[in-house]
Amino acid sequence: MPRPAHVDDEGSVLLLTLGYALLAIALVLVCVDATSLYLAQKRVDAAADAAALAGADGFTLTITDGEPLAALTNAGIRAQAEDILAVYDDTVLVAAGTDDGVSARVTVSTLWRPPVLSIFVPEGVALEATATSRTALR
Repeated sequence: MPRPAHVDDEGSVLLLTLGYALLAIALVLVCVDATSLYLAQKRVDAAADAAALAGADGFTLTITDGEPLAALTNAGIRAQAEDILAVYDDTVLVAAGTDDGVSARVTVSTLWRPPVLSIFVPEGVALEATATSRTALR
């Protein structure tokens, strides 16, 4: 069946191509932001691990009944964690302390901002990480 001469669908492929190109660009921008968010969370995790490990090294060594005893204090853990976190630009120490005298628990936080702004990604996301490290003498 022949097509009517008055129907003109020229340019419709161009519109589809532009639509798919815009969709692809939006997808790439969201992927860039998601990757940046993932890496920022890994940096916060690493900062919390480093601060907890340093806090566990801030023990006070005492001798009780001829046995050495390594005891952690909240002030010692906080001081060690603050020294480590001074290296990080935007990481904040939220909490540092010990519940049992042998485990250092440190919580740090930061605010992630997307490298590429888009309408699909929030302007900023608060990230937080908690790490625990134990001290032991053998």
